[in-house]
Amino acid sequence: MPSDVTLNYLHWVIQFSMGWSGSHLHSFSIQGVEYGIPMPEFGFDGMELQDERLVKLSKVILWEKSKFSYLYDFGDSWEHEILLEKVLEPEAGIAYPICIKAKRACPPEDCGGSWGYQELIERLQDPEHPDHEHMLEWIGGVFDPEDPEFDEITSRLKRIPKDTTHFEGYF
Repeated sequence: MPSDVTLNYLHWVIQFSMGWSGSHLHSFSIQGVEYGIPMPEFGFDGMELQDERLVKLSKVILWEKSKFSYLYDFGDSWEHEILLEKVLEPEAGIAYPICIKAKRACPPEDCGGSWGYQELIERLQDPEHPDHEHMLEWIGGVFDPEDPEFDEITSRLKRIPKDTTHFEGYF
C-alpha cells in the first residue's frame, strides 16, 4: 500500500481485508503513542488519542521491520501486530492497495474474539452440536476457515477512497 496515506486509511485497509464493517472502536499503538479517532462527546477524551485522520503512515513508520499494534473492538479485543516487511517502489499500472498473500479465513465480526472464533469453528464442524444450525444460519450458510477468499479481499480494497476522513465503510 502507499506510504503517503493516513492511519485512518490503514484502518480501512485492515477492516476490508478482514471482511469487517468498522463499526467498533479501534486504536493504533506506535512507539508508545496511541492513535485513533478522538470522541470526547462519548467520554473517550481521557484516552489521549492522537487523531489518526491527520497522521500519515510515512511519518510514524520510518523503517523496514517496524512493528506496531492495531486493536479493534475493545470488547472482543482483536489485537493485530502490523509489520512493515519491506518498502518497495510502486509498479506502474497497479492500483494500490493490493493483497499479495492471505492465509486462512478471517474471523467473522462480532464472533466473540479469539475464544468465540474457536467455539464458532468447533460448532460449525460438528453437525451434532446443539448450536450447529444456529451458528450456520448466523454465519450465512457457509464458512470455510481455511479459505481466505483472496479475490474478495482484493475487490473490497479497491472500494476504499484515497481520502477516508469522512468514510464510514461499505462493501
